[in-house]
Amino acid sequence: MGLFDKLKLGLAKTRRAFSDRVEMVLRRRRIDEDVFEELEDALLSADVGLDTTGFLLDRLTKEARREKLETADQLIPVLRREIHAIVAARTDSVKSVSDSMTSLYYDQNGLTVVLVVGVNGVGKTTTIGKLAYALKQEGKRVMVAAGDTFRAAAIEQLSVWADRAGVDIIKQTTGSDAAAVIFDAIEAAKARRADVLLCDTAGRLQNKAHLMDELEKIYRVIAREVPGAPHETLLVLDATTGQNAIIQAKLFQDVAKVTGIVLTKLDGTAKGGVVIAIGKELKIPVKWVGLGERLEDLQPFSADDFATALFDSLS
Repeated sequence: MGLFDKLKLGLAKTRRAFSDRVEMVLRRRRIDEDVFEELEDALLSADVGLDTTGFLLDRLTKEARREKLETADQLIPVLRREIHAIVAARTDSVKSVSDSMTSLYYDQNGLTVVLVVGVNGVGKTTTIGKLAYALKQEGKRVMVAAGDTFRAAAIEQLSVWADRAGVDIIKQTTGSDAAAVIFDAIEAAKARRADVLLCDTAGRLQNKAHLMDELEKIYRVIAREVPGAPHETLLVLDATTGQNAIIQAKLFQDVAKVTGIVLTKLDGTAKGGVVIAIGKELKIPVKWVGLGERLEDLQPFSADDFATALFDSLS
C-alpha cells in the first residue's frame, strides 16, 4: 500500500464524519444562511475548531461573492482550496532544508539532534521507535536517548522499541538526571558516527515549572556539545483528543522551542480536522502522522495528500 493509500485509509473515520456531512450540506441548493450554518456544524464535528471554522466560513462567504457562486455544491472546490492553503502554508517552509522525504532538518556536516516532547499517553515512546525505524530505512545511522527518566517503565518501553527498530539506545536508571543521559548519548553518538540522535523527554506538563527547568537544562547541554542543536524539537500529539491537542500544543510552546508536530492515532479518530486547526492556530508544521501500530505506520505528512484524501468522496 502506498503512502497516499495509507493516509486515505487512516482518514476514513474523519472523512465519513466530514465529507458525508459536507456532501449533505452542499448538495445542489441555493447558497443561503442555512448552508453556512450547517457547514459550520459539519466542520466543528470534525474538530476543525471554532476559530478555524470561523475563518473558513468567512473565506467561503467572500469567495462565493467574488466568484458569483449560486449553488452550494460550487463551494466544495473553494473549501478544499482553503483547507489545503492552511495546511500547506506550514509544511512548505520545511522542504528546502530537508535532504529526504521526512521533512526533518539535517546537519549535513555532523550529528543531527532531535528532541521529542509531549505529555504521557500520546504515543511519544512509540513515535520515537517508529521514527528511528523510518530514518534507518533511509540509510541513516540512528541512536536514541532515554531522557524520560521520571516515568516508571519509560526507559524499558523505549528499549523495546529501539530493539524493534534495530538502533542503539543510551540509558540510565529511573530517576537519573535527564540532561546527563542526553550528554552521554551525544558523546556515544559522536563516537559511533551516528547521523541522528533522537532524544526522549519527560512529559510532566502538570508540573510546568519543573518541566521548563529540565528542558532548559537539556537545551543548554545539547547546544554546548553540538553547536546549532537541537536541530528539531518535535511535539507529539494524540489526534483522538481533538481540540485538547491544541491546548497541549499551546502549553508546550511556552516551555519548548517546537519546530514540528507528530500527530499520532490519526487512523483511530473522526477528529482528523484537528490537522487544519493546528495549521491555522499554531503556525507549526505537522511533519509526521501515525496511522497504525506497526513500525512502518508512521509516515511523513503531505498537505496535498491530506486535502485529496479528505475530499476523496466529494471529487
